[in-house]
Amino acid sequence: GLKPNAAVIVTTIRAHKLHTGAFKVTPGKPLPDAMLREDPEAVIAGASNLRKQIDNVRKHGIAPVVCINHFPTDHVSEVEAIFAVCKEEGVRAAVSTHWAEGGKGAIDLAKTVVEACNDANDFHCLYPLDQPIKAKIACIATEIYGAGQLSYEPLANTQIAQYERAGFGNLPICMAKTHLSLTADPSQKGAPSGFTLPIREVRASVGAGFIYPIVGEMRTMPGL
Repeated sequence: GLKPNAAVIVTTIRAHKLHTGAFKVTPGKPLPDAMLREDPEAVIAGASNLRKQIDNVRKHGIAPVVCINHFPTDHVSEVEAIFAVCKEEGVRAAVSTHWAEGGKGAIDLAKTVVEACNDANDFHCLYPLDQPIKAKIACIATEIYGAGQLSYEPLANTQIAQYERAGFGNLPICMAKTHLSLTADPSQKGAPSGFTLPIREVRASVGAGFIYPIVGEMRTMPGL
C-alpha cells in the first residue's frame, strides 16, 4: 500500500506563547492582553513543544512540514521567530491563511509539502504490532510523550491480561489522553520529560481494531 512521505505540523503564534507556561488562558474568556503583544522571545521560549513534535514525526521516518496558521493579530517578528526555530531544526515551514482564504491561502504550504514528499523518506510504524500491549503503550509514552515511567490502575492490568488471553494483544494502540499537554495534566505545557504517565483503564474497540488506554482523568465520548 501507499506510505506517507510527509506530515504537516500545524502551529500558531498563540500556541507558542501558551507553551511558555507564562500565560493563563481560560476557555470562553478573552485572551490576556500580554499574549497579543509583540513578543518574539516568548515565541522562541515556547518552541519546545514544536521541537518535540518535529522529533516525533521524524521517529516515523517521514519529513515534517511546519504550517504556521497565520492570524491578523500575529506580528511579523513572531512569524520570523518560528521560521528561525524551523531552520535550526532543519525542517521546512510555510505560512498558511487557509482558514480565511481557503485553498488560495494554502498554496505556499501545498508547494512546501510537495517538496518534502520528494525527500528520501522511509515511513515505518513506531512499534511492532506483535509486542505485548504494555510494551506498545510504553513505547508511545516514552518516545512520543517523553514520560519516564508508567503507572497502571489494577483495573487496567486486569483488562490488558483479558485482551491478551482473548487474542487481541496484536492490535495497535490509540491513546485517549488530553491534547493540551504531553503529560496527563493539561496545565503542564512545553515538553516535560521524566514524568509518570498514569493509565486508568484500557479498553478495546475490537471491531475497529485498536486498544485504547485511558490516561489520567481523560473522559471519552459516549459510543467510543
